[in-house]
Amino acid sequence: MSAKPQTSCEHTSRLCCYDHDQSEPWPQLLAFTHFSPSVRFQRFILSPQEPESLPSHSSQVIMSRKVVRTSKFRHVFGQAVKADQCYDDIRISQMTWDSNFCSVNPKFVAMIVDASGGGAFIVLPLSKTGRIDMSQPTVCGHTGPVLDIEFCPHNDNIIASGSEDCSVMIWEIPEGGLITPLKDPVVKLDGHSKRVGILSWHPTAHNVLMSAGCDNVVILWNVARGEAVVRIDSVHTDLIYSASWNRNGSQILTACKDKKLRVFDPRKGSVIYEKDKPHEGSRPIRAVFVSDGKILTTGFSRMSERQVALWDPKNFGEPLTLQELDTSSGVLLPFFDPDTGVVYLCGKGDSSIRYFEVTDEAPYVHYLSMYSSKESQKGMGYMPKRGLEVNKCEIARFYKLHERKCEPIVMTVPRKSDLFQEDLYPDTIGPEPSVEADDWFAGKDGEPILISLKDGFVATTKNKEFKVIKSLMATTSASSSNRQSDSGDVQALQNEVKELREMVEQLTKRVSELESK
Repeated sequence: MSAKPQTSCEHTSRLCCYDHDQSEPWPQLLAFTHFSPSVRFQRFILSPQEPESLPSHSSQVIMSRKVVRTSKFRHVFGQAVKADQCYDDIRISQMTWDSNFCSVNPKFVAMIVDASGGGAFIVLPLSKTGRIDMSQPTVCGHTGPVLDIEFCPHNDNIIASGSEDCSVMIWEIPEGGLITPLKDPVVKLDGHSKRVGILSWHPTAHNVLMSAGCDNVVILWNVARGEAVVRIDSVHTDLIYSASWNRNGSQILTACKDKKLRVFDPRKGSVIYEKDKPHEGSRPIRAVFVSDGKILTTGFSRMSERQVALWDPKNFGEPLTLQELDTSSGVLLPFFDPDTGVVYLCGKGDSSIRYFEVTDEAPYVHYLSMYSSKESQKGMGYMPKRGLEVNKCEIARFYKLHERKCEPIVMTVPRKSDLFQEDLYPDTIGPEPSVEADDWFAGKDGEPILISLKDGFVATTKNKEFKVIKSLMATTSASSSNRQSDSGDVQALQNEVKELREMVEQLTKRVSELESK
């Protein structure tokens, strides 16, 4: 008995099998389908020399139809919260700068706002929803418009801001939010000669901040000492579009207007890898590290089509994948979740959020779905994993900036069970740093300290205290003296309370003596 290869019937677009003794197809049609790229065939043809392996039929076709890739994030959907849970009547900044304009953590949400006579941003407790009063205090110490803000990952009360006035300022937000306008920073960092548009805290080292300005310079700061420790000023020949850390902060990735991607050793300031023209277009490029050291970029083609690409920096010649998305003009801001491997692309001026899953399987970047709304976004904040509601299967939460409000958008995986979903919430990066600034600059790396979200994130330790070494900081003498006077006032109040307690004890003793008589 012999088996003949299967052939396709051109007129019927069906897959049939022919026996060597028959001139017609078998009466029993084994399988059929219309041919399309989404169908994969597995063909097993048995040779006549192996009769013992033959099944009941002389030939066999096994066809696997793989229409949709299996993924637990296939059905992720985005939903805006109700109107009473938005932050209304906030005048979001009109600056034409391609930063997020928003930063958020489990305590506060901060947004850059319009301000006369300088730059300002507003910081609100997450619970302070609804209409925000015009008299709400702001952080208003900059003399030029604020371009970027970012909360410290190791202390939810510390936030950094970069401005057109060429300075970087570090602010401490009191518990419960601002009661009066905040004008004096804890630290002021001067080192850029042009406006500062990019800020990024180190993911594992305490008090290490990266800033990038329009002077084409990247500076790494030891914030507690107020010192610029590393200054990368001779590499970038044009405006820096984006700068970000890898997972443990041992490398820096920058995208520049000179159409080059660069991966740096941050302490040496030397280039490890470099890629010329990751995207052919002249519009801004964004780049972030994703899983296994790979790099995801967003940019534009020569025809101004928006693109997303994935690269292996060890083999920068060709992208692992490059996909064209649409012809909109807004810059795509990527937000990557290392726990789920999902990357969210939010375009400034768009009214949608696309999300993709990054895997080791070709084509590596798999489109999942898209959240769409009617109004365009002026900026976007991204909540850290420890601030999500795990009992609702929430895997991401964005804070979308409109012209006059901030609207939270929740990304959810639909699940029937109310139990904790371990596959959605592996241990994630916690707020505890793994290395101090001095040790990190000396060459010590630290892996992220992970926490479990099984019972919801509860802070078991106090926020990492923000200490400033005043004697080494000439730039903050004014704010230091203010803090010293404040500490003197606190000491006086403590002494007064102590005296009152002693007086109360004496009176209580006297009353008990009189009652006994």
